[in-house]
Amino acid sequence: MDRDGEPTAGAQGTDSAAPDALDAVLLDRLTDGFYALDDEWRFVYLNDRARELFAQTADLDPSESFVGDEIWERFPDIVGTPFHARLTEAMETGEPADVEAYYEPSDTWYRVRAYPDDTGLSAVVRDVTEQYRQEETLRAREESLRRITEAVADADSSFEERVDELLSVGQDVLGTAYGTLSRIRDDTYVFEVVRAPDDLFEAGDTVDLGETNCERVVLSEESLSLRDVGTDEELAAKAAFSELGISCYVGAPVVVDGEVYGTFCFYDREPRTEPFADWQVTLVDLMAEWVSSALERQVVEEDLRRQNDRLEEFAAIVSHDLRNPLAVAKGQTELAAEECDSEHLDKARRAHDRMDRIVSDVLTMARGGRVVEDPDEIDLGRVARDAWETVDTRAATLDAAAAPRIVADESRLVQLLENLFRNAVEHGGDDVAVRVEATPRGFAVADDGPGIPAADRDSVFDHGYTSREEGTGFGLSIVREIAGAHGWTVSVEESAGGGARFVFDDVAAA
Repeated sequence: MDRDGEPTAGAQGTDSAAPDALDAVLLDRLTDGFYALDDEWRFVYLNDRARELFAQTADLDPSESFVGDEIWERFPDIVGTPFHARLTEAMETGEPADVEAYYEPSDTWYRVRAYPDDTGLSAVVRDVTEQYRQEETLRAREESLRRITEAVADADSSFEERVDELLSVGQDVLGTAYGTLSRIRDDTYVFEVVRAPDDLFEAGDTVDLGETNCERVVLSEESLSLRDVGTDEELAAKAAFSELGISCYVGAPVVVDGEVYGTFCFYDREPRTEPFADWQVTLVDLMAEWVSSALERQVVEEDLRRQNDRLEEFAAIVSHDLRNPLAVAKGQTELAAEECDSEHLDKARRAHDRMDRIVSDVLTMARGGRVVEDPDEIDLGRVARDAWETVDTRAATLDAAAAPRIVADESRLVQLLENLFRNAVEHGGDDVAVRVEATPRGFAVADDGPGIPAADRDSVFDHGYTSREEGTGFGLSIVREIAGAHGWTVSVEESAGGGARFVFDDVAAA
């Protein structure tokens, strides 16, 4: 025998004669079939397992010996198969043959290893059907997971389209005709996404939750699988079974923000002969968990949008209500200045200007925190030069030659840079030098001014923080808000010239 435990060519003797009694005992103990043919294709020996396998190919009695029968006459259905071709080739060439193929008459996969010699051929045959079925099952599961992964990662498809694809995967895996994502509102079951071969249910339809199998899933917050709904006395009394004929079911809860949102379920009008497998139920649970996460993200995003809208509306109202009386105050101050020259009027003008900047900064900050949803590829150097032109930079200088190309919202990037440039000039003096440069993870804006003390670097981005009496305290907080809206992080450190260096990381390069 070889090291795999299979007989070698010489196990039957060099003349292809039947093995002696001891060899026969050993061969009959093999779990694989072993048989020997002479040079005229007649059986000279078959162990017990070989007789069983040959008998099952033609629905014969395995107690028959087959010895002396010509293999192709006794089993004519083998002729024309890969087994016939490879055994014939082995006999003609004298070279061993190994063939694994499907044999349709017995719905079986076999593997045959043939070892020819001068007087015939010996062969080992194994039923590998179970191995093939396991491999097919694994391939099917891998394909299902691939489809699930592609569906949930498809950013170009809507939530409903992705759920529809998940339902399609579930139908294929479970062999059910119906798949549904539902939402529970009080005691009402609302069909949100439906895959069905008929109009039994459609998206938007509603039914009484108490008449569905899903009620148990909602109340228990656990998965439920039923091979035959009719065997469950409680569920069999519900309309889902008695009126609609839903006879098998598997479903999982969809949980959003700690509460049951609805169910992700599959069902059919025919009971199953076998229960749903554990891995199938686990797959439904997996898909339901993704649906839960996706819906949770939608809820969070909707809440953020509503909050941003309310904040912007509030800021606009405050801006309008403050600017109107502010404009009146400024006008009255100018009229008063025409009648008298007083240092008190100069202080009033400065106070009015500061109030105007505060109002503008509050409105900018309210809008700056909105998440950037459609950024563009931008030349940061060009945008920096444009922003520089809008700020009173006095005798300061800008070097943006080393600025990278990035992905950002241009209008909000301009606001960010304007605030940084204004901050540099106000703190660094009229002749401060500013540099915009690339970094390994994004970009930086540096100056050669007095810098920011290490103890203050964690608080400079806080709302209301300022080191100048006339400052609004919003400039750098706006910078942080706009950076966060892009998904960037910002920190401050000392520049090469001893000034401040604002570093932006996690910036997408164009």
